[in-house]
Amino acid sequence: MNFGQSTPSYPAQSARATLQPALPAVGLQSQGLSLPTRNPAAPETHGIAGIVPTLQNIVATVNLDCRLDLKTIALHARNAEYNPKRFAAVIMRIREPKTTALIFASGKMVVTGAKSEDDSKLAARKYARIVQKLGFPAKFTDFKIQNIVGSCDVKFPIRLEGLNSSHDKFSSYEPELFPGLIYRMQTPKVVLLIFVSGKIVLTGAKVRTQIYEAFENIYPVLSQFRKL
Repeated sequence: MNFGQSTPSYPAQSARATLQPALPAVGLQSQGLSLPTRNPAAPETHGIAGIVPTLQNIVATVNLDCRLDLKTIALHARNAEYNPKRFAAVIMRIREPKTTALIFASGKMVVTGAKSEDDSKLAARKYARIVQKLGFPAKFTDFKIQNIVGSCDVKFPIRLEGLNSSHDKFSSYEPELFPGLIYRMQTPKVVLLIFVSGKIVLTGAKVRTQIYEAFENIYPVLSQFRKL
């Protein structure tokens, strides 16, 4: 698997499910699967020009440290779907926190859709608990946030052609292929999608402070190329 900078898209996103695993629970404490208290982190900055990027999606990975029978998981958990001809993982969803997990036979799991780091970890533990309830010796190891996506709106139009011309070392802009300018910031290592409307998407961060820092770095640049 390749956990790159960009936010992955996964198949079968339209399927709906509820959290109703069919088999009885087994002890969680012995496997380190006790659920943490939800405490979504607050922004650590007041932003620049009163703007604080909003976290839109967090992608994390976990190792359940055991082999999994994906067909068994799909058959006994109503919140799961599995079509091995299309994708080699069970796609599982829960409503709280609203997230989607990709569960692989190797025991590796990808959790996406959370809006905060705490929610991402809480969701990952819930998925691990569901798998454990189905009779697998699932553990909770190597939890790691792979990508944080944020967005904001500077509320003024931007001259993307001028920005691209002046920052061609870091940016690329091909409006016939994609309407936004792609800006690859080096420090922090974050990719920004900048649109003429003033809307910004920031991706590739490993911690939320990188999202805030990247926006604080780019805002003065955007101000220079504000459309009058």
